[in-house]
Amino acid sequence: MSKTAKKVGPKSPGQKPAAQQRKSRKTSGQSASLPGSKHDQIPALLRRKQGASLEEMQKATGWQTHSVRGFLSGIVKKCLGLKLQSSISKDGGRRYAVTG
Repeated sequence: MSKTAKKVGPKSPGQKPAAQQRKSRKTSGQSASLPGSKHDQIPALLRRKQGASLEEMQKATGWQTHSVRGFLSGIVKKCLGLKLQSSISKDGGRRYAVTG
């Protein structure tokens, strides 16, 4: 058997590309998650006066470092549209906080 490329038929006239469809589903600064869920815990931590360290967010969610950073970039910044400030604390650890 030979490998053949999958033929894709023409798109219907009103169909948007997948990237545009995803963008249209975004919420405008509102969380679509359940109260008390992991997706609600991180923005709550970030809104505190002192913000939150990566370790605090990991402990609250049980996620690994790369997952927390991905959530900050993908959900907090892009979907929720919140502006994040990153700073180095006195003990040398990085802290994140919502600005504005």
